[in-house]
Amino acid sequence: MFGSSCRPTPHRTRCSFSPVRRPRTQRSRRPTPACLHRTPLMRPPIRELDRPLVAVVLALAAYGLATLYSAGQTDVPSFVETIWHKQLIWLAVGIIATVLMFRTSPRLLEWATPYAYGIGMVVLLWTLFAGVGAGTAASERSWLAIGGVRLGQPAEIAKLSVVLMLARWLTGRREAPSTLRDLLPPCVIAGVPTLLVAKQPDLGSAMVFIAILFTMLYWAGTKVSLLVLLGSPVIGLVLAFSTVAWGAWIVVLIALLIWWRPYVWEGLAVMLANLVMGVIAVPFWQRLAPYQQNRLLAFLNPHEDPRATGWHVIQSKIAIGSGGFLGQGFTHGPQKRLAFLPAQFTDFIFSVVGEELGFLGVLVALALFGALIFILIRIARRATDPYSSLCVFGVTGMLFTHILENIGMTVNLLPITGIPLPFFSYGGSFLLACFMAVGISLRVAWESRQSGYAEL
Repeated sequence: MFGSSCRPTPHRTRCSFSPVRRPRTQRSRRPTPACLHRTPLMRPPIRELDRPLVAVVLALAAYGLATLYSAGQTDVPSFVETIWHKQLIWLAVGIIATVLMFRTSPRLLEWATPYAYGIGMVVLLWTLFAGVGAGTAASERSWLAIGGVRLGQPAEIAKLSVVLMLARWLTGRREAPSTLRDLLPPCVIAGVPTLLVAKQPDLGSAMVFIAILFTMLYWAGTKVSLLVLLGSPVIGLVLAFSTVAWGAWIVVLIALLIWWRPYVWEGLAVMLANLVMGVIAVPFWQRLAPYQQNRLLAFLNPHEDPRATGWHVIQSKIAIGSGGFLGQGFTHGPQKRLAFLPAQFTDFIFSVVGEELGFLGVLVALALFGALIFILIRIARRATDPYSSLCVFGVTGMLFTHILENIGMTVNLLPITGIPLPFFSYGGSFLLACFMAVGISLRVAWESRQSGYAEL
């Protein structure tokens, strides 16, 4: 993909590396157990952490913990009152995981990637048979439990394993994928967990795997036109519920195929896939769980059934709108205190921020999230090798998708999918995955500084 010398090529303008100060043979060699002991696994001191990233992450974690504490302060007795205690424990575990990932060499991580991916897929498969549901998603089989105690959601950790596996495969290529056939292996890598998670059913997390795939392919240098063709069946599926919209999309797609002029078999495959999506749209809708259908219907028109399917979105918008500029005051949000706001500690925790801290609190949260994404992209651009760069950009895509979808659904800009907000929503699995992603990014940033890399 990138070439063994990691020099900028016409196919790769997003992830452009300057020559790395190492022998050519060392740069092009894939780590193996035999060579790991020959490559010193440097253990960087904790004091050399990337300070901007650490500061932003700690600020987000503190902000999220305070919001979670406030979410538990209600006038209706509930277990939510002390839920922040458990989150504090997971926060400590996450910090330990960050340190461990920071002390792990990317070379060792790359070698262990296939094993991590394989274990992740086995656990996801196991979850289909032994998984349990919880809360508003009681019909899902997303959590693993032993003796009635939920251990966590394997899908959250599996997202990281997919990022690592995609990075490993893309790094092994000498150039960016240029045909749909080239995209088949990465589609399989991301498609297996997507299908397993969608079968639980958890469409929100399944969508994250797809987003990770597209962001990493883009960063690897895949042409935008090829990505559009790859994603066109999904667009066709969404528009297939309207005959006019679907017909217009087919016309647009034909025009794009004539303009981009791919291989004949690729064009035929794309057209066939879009036609198939038009045929299976209705059966696909019928196979969705009732609560998933209700979420999509509520997104289109929440006021059609304001006391049932539209309740979540309507109450969320009321809470955010009532916050004004400065908010109702910390722990004093009436929608939250009177239990009108559903899932205020998980899916709709951002509504608590808007209600109690107002526009100013929302602005601070968005600024912190924006700073996090900016810093991660900067680290990905400065990375000393393609694998590290792809890993960091992959976790950036993962976090950005969660942020966009969670905040978007609270204001009805996107359908409700139930995916958590990074560092805010209650849940140990995703918080642990976020801190592990931060640890990987910190290690890449440290190695970039050690190599004397110039800022791009």
